[in-house]
Amino acid sequence: MSAKFTTSAILLLLGTAMLPAQEAPAQADSPAAAAASANESQAIRQEMEDALTRGVDYLNSSQNKNGSWGSATRTKGLNVYAPLPGAHHAFRAGTTGLALQGIIESGDRRPATMATIDKAEQWMLTELPRLRRAEQTTMYNIWGHAYGLRAICSLYRLREGDDSKRAALVRLAEQQLELLHRYADLNGGWGYYERDDLATSTPTGTPTPFTTASALLAMKEAEQTLGLKPDPKVVKGALRLLRFCENPDGTYNYSYSHWIVPRRGINRPAGSLARSQACQLAQRAYGDERITDERLIEWLDRLTKRDGFLSIGRKRPVPHETHFQISGYFYYYAHYYAAGCFQELAEEDRADLLEPLARLLLDKQEKDGSWWDYPLYAYHQAYGTGYALTSLARYLGKTES
Repeated sequence: MSAKFTTSAILLLLGTAMLPAQEAPAQADSPAAAAASANESQAIRQEMEDALTRGVDYLNSSQNKNGSWGSATRTKGLNVYAPLPGAHHAFRAGTTGLALQGIIESGDRRPATMATIDKAEQWMLTELPRLRRAEQTTMYNIWGHAYGLRAICSLYRLREGDDSKRAALVRLAEQQLELLHRYADLNGGWGYYERDDLATSTPTGTPTPFTTASALLAMKEAEQTLGLKPDPKVVKGALRLLRFCENPDGTYNYSYSHWIVPRRGINRPAGSLARSQACQLAQRAYGDERITDERLIEWLDRLTKRDGFLSIGRKRPVPHETHFQISGYFYYYAHYYAAGCFQELAEEDRADLLEPLARLLLDKQEKDGSWWDYPLYAYHQAYGTGYALTSLARYLGKTES
């Protein structure tokens, strides 16, 4: 060994010895790592609580005088088809149901919030019994019946101890359930558009799996919370529709008529990302053993990693104009039902999904406290906020419904 090399080696060793000692990185199972993880968890939970408060503040301040949310104003160059006046009655009913559910499930019980809840409850008791399809071709009322049922269930839990109010809510829910039975499609399930060349008492249009899943889950919650029994034939037909629209890869065709184009962009995994959550959750709720925890986790993981496909469509005024024919109004719908899938999982399986799922919502809250994904007259901020509030409340474990 040369003297030059020996000297260099000695200097290197001496230099290393003179460096300050470096702290060893905390092991994943060490007390320090556990404390850091707990602090991170507490931080994200506090951020979620703060977001809930800002969202409730927005809904408290934007409620209509009559207790509802939304209106037919703020039109744009391309508006969703909405025959007057029934379409807007349906939009307002669905929007009010979502906003009310979000407020209740947030756990906010400040006096101003309770006053908001009371006004919305009275609007629903008065207006939901009047809700019907706008005309033979347009059945937006399905959304009002479904999300009305979800809000009624939330109100029922809130009104514990008030037998009179609870009885009125059960009567209202019975009527909404009957209307869902009445408007079920002959092909099974529910849609929101009817054929315009064939007028029938029972709808014979184009049922969609996501509308069907939304109605089925509302009916299941009414059964579990209020003891109401959906018509078995209606349920059977709806589940048959879901299976008909389901593809082997876990995607769901956009509608009954899309069976002839299952590889169209909207029916592929990115296009189905917003629907698969709701459809799988509905099938599982009615006992489909194929919808395992592993399948739910797979699609929740996809939602966190492929959020860009959904979020790139947010706030675009033209429906289905972006990649995979995604529309803006897919976005918070997807997260609302993803949060329901999240609740189905064991606590240990939720841990790795909580922050990624919650972060997607937290980062999209607007400065005024609202969330919105598609400019729909003046309904979008209220329904988007309702979707997001309920989702965050579920991630926080405030409700297991």
